[in-house]
Amino acid sequence: MFDHFVWSVVVTPLLVLAAARLLSERLRPGPAAVVLAWSMAVAAGAGLVNVAAFAVKAAAETPAVARRLDFSDQVVRQDTAHVPWVSWLSLLMLAVAGVALVRLARRHRRTQAALRRYAELPALAGGQLVVLDDARVDAFAVPGPPDRIVVTTGMRAVLDDAHFAALLAHERAHLAGRHHRLIRLTQFAAAAHPVFWWEMRRIEYLVERDADERAAVDVGSRRVVARAIGAAALAASGRPGRADVLRLTPAESDVARAGAVPRRVASLLRDRSGSRSRLMAAVPALLAAGSVVWTGECVYDLHELMRSARIRIG
Repeated sequence: MFDHFVWSVVVTPLLVLAAARLLSERLRPGPAAVVLAWSMAVAAGAGLVNVAAFAVKAAAETPAVARRLDFSDQVVRQDTAHVPWVSWLSLLMLAVAGVALVRLARRHRRTQAALRRYAELPALAGGQLVVLDDARVDAFAVPGPPDRIVVTTGMRAVLDDAHFAALLAHERAHLAGRHHRLIRLTQFAAAAHPVFWWEMRRIEYLVERDADERAAVDVGSRRVVARAIGAAALAASGRPGRADVLRLTPAESDVARAGAVPRRVASLLRDRSGSRSRLMAAVPALLAAGSVVWTGECVYDLHELMRSARIRIG
């Protein structure tokens, strides 16, 4: 069973991580965000199931548990006798992931409760836009139903009509692209497997870039969207940690690293690149799918091992 652990828990996550870093700037931001978020979530989920299988094996290696369930703990232990630590390491990893997932679920519930307050606000002219009487410079999309785009009067005051239209197009793109789902997938991946923790910012950046590109198509000018991003960032620059105000939801952490806004602006000001091969996007997806297959074999091997241990003692 150890080879399944190595592939699904160690090798595949690292390969998906490497693929994410290599492909994120080579693919269009929308497809890149979708493929990488799903690949990370699937790889992390497969790794978590693999770890859970080894945690079950760790329990079965305990003489007291084995006697109670009529297993031979020696037979179970013999399967990974050359790496006796792997079962107990898996038990620890499962506990850590469990705590992280519980914390994520609680944070998600708190976020949803906060978002419901915005979703209940009346929109202008029966649309999606809600204007808050607030001097702070802020704007964000609230996924529904009903979908809402919340803009403060402070934000509206610093943007002219063209830039405000670009901001609304950006937030509508978040809602249309259901970007919050990709963020949640990435958060799950990071909680389930620590190697993906460092990739959360990458996916968050990609969904912002995708919203920028969609907004540019909507308003018909990449330069206008770039200027809107710059104007909003400059207006918010007096608030530490809030440099990128074109966010997904008010409850999420800042989605941009230092320098993310200039990168977004520079990308918009560059000429649109030609079509890029979608074959590259298959690399992380195939890696994640392969991990699922290996994890399935791991679960089957565990079943056969438990069956063998029970037969031996009988």
